Amino acid sequence: MLKRTAPSIRLDNLTLSYRRHPAVHHVSGTFEPGSFTAIFGPNGAGKSTLLKGIVGLIKPDSGRISLEGVGRNDIGYLPQQSALDRSFPMRVLDVAAMGLWRKAGIFSSIGRKQLGAVEAALAAVGLTGFEDRIIGTLSGGQFQRALFARLLLQDTKLILLDEPFTAIDARTCEDLLALISGWHADGRTVVTVLHDIDLVRERIPETLLLAREMVAWGPTTEVMTDANLARARHLHEAFEDNAELCEMPA
Repeated sequence: MLKRTAPSIRLDNLTLSYRRHPAVHHVSGTFEPGSFTAIFGPNGAGKSTLLKGIVGLIKPDSGRISLEGVGRNDIGYLPQQSALDRSFPMRVLDVAAMGLWRKAGIFSSIGRKQLGAVEAALAAVGLTGFEDRIIGTLSGGQFQRALFARLLLQDTKLILLDEPFTAIDARTCEDLLALISGWHADGRTVVTVLHDIDLVRERIPETLLLAREMVAWGPTTEVMTDANLARARHLHEAFEDNAELCEMPA
């Protein structure tokens, strides 16, 4: 079990911008060790920007992101499928094997033991027999399974997922959700951006409701209330995309 060493993420008055526009405003709170949290909110609410900030792809305008128990190079991060290029002629096996780079090195060849680990990961996500398929020939669900095999091989204590169930079939969604629930049961810290309100309410124990600023953060049953959702919509509609970066309060 990983619960004693699971990482936490602390946000201290965090403000982030995306394409020079403010996207996340003065958010404070903690993703506790071993927690399983959904980030939910309207489109353009700063959800993906927040994940990118945690990974280190975007630097804070103000405030701080503190990672405890893990370094940024040890995070399992899955961006949205739309951000990934599937035109490069890579095999499914090669995509999954990229999850071994921290252990084997970027330029190391795959030995028999490591090949066995890759095949086992592909089997775990239902892709046995797909090893030599080119990723451009896969359906959206099949490609997402390959990316989850890569995450399995990374074997990180902190897992960040950005819209992992978009444009995939219901069976794949259930299979991948079972994997994520297994990671949580192992004591890993899991944070996922989601847009399916029923999925969040029924399956995710903690939620950060975001509308560029924090609306609520805590147990999902307490956060995903009609009142909080209405406030999130109101805050989002009131925001001006061309607003200048807000200043820290004096």
